[in-house]
Amino acid sequence: MLNGKMKAVVKHHRGYGAQLQAVDIPDIREDEVLIRVKMASICGTDIHIFTWDKWSQGRVNPPYVFGHEFAGEVIEVGEKVSNVSVGDYVSAETHIVCGTCRQCLTGQLHICKNTNIIGLDTQGCFAEYVALPAKNLWKNPIDMPLDIATIQEPMGNAVHSVLAGEVLGKTVAIIGCGPIGLMAVAVAKAAGADKVIALDVNDYRLQLAKKMGATHTIHSIKQNPLEITARLTDMDGVDVVCEMSGNPTAIDQGFKMATNGGRISILSLPAQPVTLNITEDIVFKGLTVQGITGRKVFSTWQQVSSLLGSGKVDVTPMITHRFSLSDFEKGFELMIKGQCGKVLLIP
Repeated sequence: MLNGKMKAVVKHHRGYGAQLQAVDIPDIREDEVLIRVKMASICGTDIHIFTWDKWSQGRVNPPYVFGHEFAGEVIEVGEKVSNVSVGDYVSAETHIVCGTCRQCLTGQLHICKNTNIIGLDTQGCFAEYVALPAKNLWKNPIDMPLDIATIQEPMGNAVHSVLAGEVLGKTVAIIGCGPIGLMAVAVAKAAGADKVIALDVNDYRLQLAKKMGATHTIHSIKQNPLEITARLTDMDGVDVVCEMSGNPTAIDQGFKMATNGGRISILSLPAQPVTLNITEDIVFKGLTVQGITGRKVFSTWQQVSSLLGSGKVDVTPMITHRFSLSDFEKGFELMIKGQCGKVLLIP
């Protein structure tokens, strides 16, 4: 067993910010493994926690180590672990599920009623080491670069959102070009979408969306999204809308731009209730509206691995910054300003 201290980014209080601290290297249970974190990445959820918004105030309980996206090496295994070995190169499914609720028993582990999330409900990976249940680990191809392996978990959100219905030959709008939105652009393109329309209010991220394969970009403040999407679809409307922004105005526009019989997949987490015209924009249109949470375990991981391994999706253009764990605040500042794609942290 490893003893001693490690560097970790700790959500240290119920307020803005976080601290780099020396904390105990975690002990592992019989069904867990200890992983040396080689690389981690900052997620939008981590920004919620760092800025201490209304959602995080009701969701997390400091002090604790946060972060949940990573790649690393198994260095210790519990006595009941048989699916991974010391030396394995892994990432992790971040939803720790009960295995016994109705959803788990019917193969819907991603919506387990008793889910705990790494870095929200448990100690996270913004650290030199992390202890996790062995059942949550995904073995990475040995030749997969660390920076790519690190972002498979958020890419799984993009894959789950885009591929939750038919995409081939359809018009797809991605609303919100944060890192997951940018990956959704690339996934939609790889899945054979006819047009991939990226919408945001940030010019920097709209430029990244073009690099990721967007056929059209819309600045939702400088331009009128409803007029432009109508024109691009010969006044018919968008077939598939993936909502990644969480902005109430943008969400309303997403429902209005969707074609009759279209699909809306919502991954975003609006901080407050959103007003919609359900009669006109959902019922009379016959829309399919889906809430997307997490990744299907482990089928989405297999899709992600295949898309990356085959070269059909290249995520490198949206990995824009790398910092040491000690400089984590620089990465968070860039994310808050929206002047980055994916930000990686190296312990």
